[in-house]
Parts: sequence; C-alpha cells; structure tokens
Amino acid sequence: MDPSLAEALHRSQVVELTTTGRRSAQPRRVEVFLHELDGRLFVSGMPSPHQRAWLLNVGADPHVTVHLSRHAVADVPALARVIEDPAERRPFIEAAARRWNRRDVALMMAQSPLIEITPVDVG
Repeated sequence: MDPSLAEALHRSQVVELTTTGRRSAQPRRVEVFLHELDGRLFVSGMPSPHQRAWLLNVGADPHVTVHLSRHAVADVPALARVIEDPAERRPFIEAAARRWNRRDVALMMAQSPLIEITPVDVG
C-alpha cells in the first residue's frame, strides 16, 4: 500500500463505508468515524439499543470499502470484523470515548457498534 495512503487511513476521521446488504446484496454506503489505536483501525459509534444495518451487513459479508476524502482521496478495499468480546472491545471503546469526550464507557460497551478494519492489499 502506498505510504501516503496508509498514513491517511491512520488519521482519525469521518469516512464513508460501503457494505453489502445482507438481504439485498446491494452496496450500502454510510458515514462513520474511523479511529486508530496502536496501528489498528476501527469503527465505533454512539450507543443505541438498536443494531445498525451496516453492522449486520458486516456480520454477513466482511468485505467492505473505506472511502477516504479528506487527507487522501481513495477507495480502499478492506475486511471488517465485528468485535463482540468484552475484553477485546474495551480498549477500542475507551479510545473512542476519549476522542469524543464521553464518560459513559459502560453504556458504550453495551450498545456501541465496533468493527476492526483491515485494508486488503490489492496491488
């Protein structure tokens, strides 16, 4: 992967994420916040008792595209993995909470979506 693209990916930022609809098999695009923690990329979100469609889509098909438009303009193919294990979730959720100045980590642990993003080298 181009080093400037890798650097752009590892900046916390709003991006668009395309998933494949689990029922429709059609591309579904949503705006999300991409975070980085210790070299790992992840997407989380505000707490809600309702599952997000994009999270269910990732559970059905982990192939996604991250669309960058700020520090670089690129469509980056990636694999996404839903993180459900509480011990694995905690450092990511705490990092997101710090970035958003939130103190409700327990609520975020229970209700915030969380996926890890791994770019796929297609070169």
